[in-house]
Amino acid sequence: MENSVLQLQHIKKTYPGVVALDDVSFDVARGEIHALIGENGAGKSTLIKTCSGAAIPDFGRIVVNGNSFSSMTPQLAMQNGIAIIYQEFNLVGELSVAENVFLGRPVRKGIFIDNEVMEEETRKVFQILNIEIDPKTLVKDLTVGYQQMVEIAKAIQQDARILIMDEPSAPLTGAEVESMFRVILHLKEAGVAIVYISHRLNEIFEISDRITILRDGHYIKTVPTKETSADELVMYMVGRALTETYPSRSVIKNQEVVFEMQNVSGNGDKNLSFQVHKGEVLGLGGLIGAGRTEAAEMIFGAAPIQSGKMLLNGREIHPRSPREAIDLGIALVPEDRKRQGALLGIDIKSNINMAVYQSISKASLIDTKTETKTAEKYKEELHIKTPSLHQLVKNLSGGNQQKVVLGRWLAANAEFLIFDEPTRGIDVGAKYEIYMLMNDLLRQGKTILLISSEMEELMGMSDRIIVMSEGSITGELSKEEFDQERIMNYASRVGEGVG
Repeated sequence: MENSVLQLQHIKKTYPGVVALDDVSFDVARGEIHALIGENGAGKSTLIKTCSGAAIPDFGRIVVNGNSFSSMTPQLAMQNGIAIIYQEFNLVGELSVAENVFLGRPVRKGIFIDNEVMEEETRKVFQILNIEIDPKTLVKDLTVGYQQMVEIAKAIQQDARILIMDEPSAPLTGAEVESMFRVILHLKEAGVAIVYISHRLNEIFEISDRITILRDGHYIKTVPTKETSADELVMYMVGRALTETYPSRSVIKNQEVVFEMQNVSGNGDKNLSFQVHKGEVLGLGGLIGAGRTEAAEMIFGAAPIQSGKMLLNGREIHPRSPREAIDLGIALVPEDRKRQGALLGIDIKSNINMAVYQSISKASLIDTKTETKTAEKYKEELHIKTPSLHQLVKNLSGGNQQKVVLGRWLAANAEFLIFDEPTRGIDVGAKYEIYMLMNDLLRQGKTILLISSEMEELMGMSDRIIVMSEGSITGELSKEEFDQERIMNYASRVGEGVG
């Protein structure tokens, strides 16, 4: 494009055993919101790392405002007006908002840091963005949405003219996403070029001007947003059409109760009572902070209950730790797979076998043949993309990291599985594979408690839904009663109990 401010030309990047990018080119115009999409492992993260200097291309050029570079450094990227907001914020909670906005480059008066000037300059940036945040507030006291705004303010204060946002909406509530969109559109009007990376296609259609699709490290296509559809984008991303968003399955009405809570209180929740039947997906809905994850933590032994009973197959259980819950046949695929699920610093083989090492060891010696056989089995069954079982999990895409976590619980042969936001940050193709896996587990007689903030996913995969608000259950719906408005009504109720 004639008014391009950023061009990536024939970028190639390889890692041992993996071609991350292969001859990828695309451009971003001044004042454009350009979406970058693709499955996990498509090369999006590597591509933006080449822009920031975190990755050095093997071949290709990066052109910024007409200036051509063979590679970037973080300093060079900043000098050329490139700023990146990653999924994990680069903020220090114990410092003030102003100190974070000027992180690494404080304003000084002599040998002393001039907090007054930094606070005043920070106020000016927030005025430009039309948001109200006190520069003196500690970042740890802000909501996630406001922390996102601090990251944007930091970029603008550095005079960023090209802003790259990696899954910016992932941790935000619906209201916070709308607030972020208003800020992004304000920046667009000011001429800032924005690269917006997201798996949420509804957001892509709402906010972007053009869309570039990557698949398996290759550039596939760039299309004007108004001239494409969700089905077409999915086909470009996965290389095939997904005929259904949620794979169909036969629902078997089974009255056998696998798990039950009877008036359970604890971990911030109050008087929880519900049953989950064999072969069923029970959906657990509610707004962020409703107490859903807290309930999962009590079931998994990660938090104690204060009163009430939990029963598994009719027998009262008292898991005092996740290890005890695992031994009972309970598994938790946690919301935050990077901090609580996958062990990122060790390899795939060890991650998959983590829950079964006790059973495959004798006299503290691991049966390495069984270990390798187990890992290889679930690598193949779950289609984990990796050149080797010795690959560190941190080097895998988000979708493949999630599959490793699932492989661990399949190896442990868990009977009752809790999926807490199982597809957060995962592309549509990988989501479909996760849903197919869930259906396969149900056919094997497993039972699933599904916690999801995505309304379509909750209704698309659940057989029943119970809804929570402020630590209490406020409603229950059968499959025939599923309705987004009714669920939101229950989720917004204040006070205890159903009704």
